[in-house]
Amino acid sequence: MSRLFMERQRLYAVSPAHGRASAEDPALCLLDEAGRTRALVLGLAHPADWVAMARVWEGVQNDLGWPAPAIAVDGREGLQLWFSLAEPVSAMQAQGLLQALVTRYLPDVQARRLSLWPRSTPLVEGESPSPISHASPVPAEHAGGQWSAFVSPGLAPVFADTPWLDVPPGAEGQADLLAGLRSVDGALLEHPIAGLNASSASASLRIARDSASAPGPAGVAVVAPMATESAAHPAAVSDTEPRDFLLRVMRDEQVDLALRVEAAKALLPYMAPHRT
Repeated sequence: MSRLFMERQRLYAVSPAHGRASAEDPALCLLDEAGRTRALVLGLAHPADWVAMARVWEGVQNDLGWPAPAIAVDGREGLQLWFSLAEPVSAMQAQGLLQALVTRYLPDVQARRLSLWPRSTPLVEGESPSPISHASPVPAEHAGGQWSAFVSPGLAPVFADTPWLDVPPGAEGQADLLAGLRSVDGALLEHPIAGLNASSASASLRIARDSASAPGPAGVAVVAPMATESAAHPAAVSDTEPRDFLLRVMRDEQVDLALRVEAAKALLPYMAPHRT
């Protein structure tokens, strides 16, 4: 087994005996049979803005005490941060954590530029159900011979216009970039994120509002809000359509009134006028 294989397994793989291998890379299991994961992936595209992404990369280390996440170019349209967790979490928990980070560090970024993985996947007629999907493993080759790859913080700004490599990245160099990374342990997740989760409802609302009002660019996953285990968030929200989510927020009397008002405002352009 190569060093790169071992480093990716150490940081991101769930138990191979209980995992679902990626279609792009059968050797790497990012999801187990219950849809849990050890890899949280935050993507930013159009442009691949390292100045914005660096706020997250630096913030989680300085504010939350997390180890540095890996930085990657996705081989297509943007940059990614790959967070490694010591223990797997559900897709719902993963989305809650990522949305909270977006609220804190990327409040000015339009939702259509973001991709948060793992995420729920709409079912396509004729295909087998696969409710949870994950990001494509890195490194990998994409259309046009463009390669995704892990990169160093110093090189990340270079890829703003072309977030890919034209040649396959060296396996040893990729392994070296991952070798110094560590996983976020449970204790680090529990304490600082408690404060972040209090604002995750606002994150979900903003993402849903932006997603409802503007389609995402080709190839970029628009974030569909997932339920979070927070009293500030509507209970059992599982809608994949942003407008359905906004309707639930607006109608839920347990949600903060300010959020309900914002949801109502976001829905106004999509409500049919009453006939007189």
